[in-house]
Amino acid sequence: MAKARFTFTSFLIRFAMALVLVFASYNPSGYSWYHWFMDATNKLDAMLIFSAVVLLIGWAIYLRATVRSLGLIGAVLAIAFFAALIWVLIDREILSVESLSVMQYIVLVMLSAFLATGISWSHIRRRMTGQVDMDEVDGGLD
Repeated sequence: MAKARFTFTSFLIRFAMALVLVFASYNPSGYSWYHWFMDATNKLDAMLIFSAVVLLIGWAIYLRATVRSLGLIGAVLAIAFFAALIWVLIDREILSVESLSVMQYIVLVMLSAFLATGISWSHIRRRMTGQVDMDEVDGGLD
């Protein structure tokens, strides 16, 4: 059986999927589920509800994996890391706070990075330390 390796490409795939999830849910361009829902005359449209369920499944997968992998303290530290990164970029005048939509995009990308880090953390930790995280073990300990 081939052993699956976690690579930078593996992280980028998780990051790309997090970007799709976050930006499909809301983005400042006006093309998102949020805007679709707000502009809908029929809030109980089958496709609108179906897409909401698909997005909720994605959010549940990413948030559950992030919370289980990072834990509460790790999640708070990761959020603090990305918030401080935004602050540094603003302080060094790499980002401007003049444009609200630019700031929204930056926050959405950072949220995606947070989710991608959370869903990848067990793999990253194993690569850095050699320690394996296990949430559930099937079968008995023989």
